[in-house]
Amino acid sequence: MVRVKLTITESRCRSGYFKAGDTFIVEDLCPPLCHELWNIIYPYVFALQNGAELDCGETRARSFTAQCPDGGRVRIRGELID
Repeated sequence: MVRVKLTITESRCRSGYFKAGDTFIVEDLCPPLCHELWNIIYPYVFALQNGAELDCGETRARSFTAQCPDGGRVRIRGELID
C-alpha cells in the first residue's frame, strides 16, 4: 500500500481542529480532516499514490504543500512515504 504522510505546518483553524505538527497517514481511506481541506488536497494525494511527481517550485517532487480555502488558515504538507 502506498502511503502519504500529511503534516499540518501552520494552523489558525477557526474550529480548532488542527494544531501545527499534527500528522495523518493516508492509505486507502481519507484521514479525519475537514471536508474543505480534504477537497483541496485529495487530487494531490491521489496523484502521489499513483506514482506522480508534482511541481514544487523549480523542481518536481513526490510531495506538495497546500492551504485551506478559508483564507489559508491551515497549511499542510503531503509527502510520499515508504
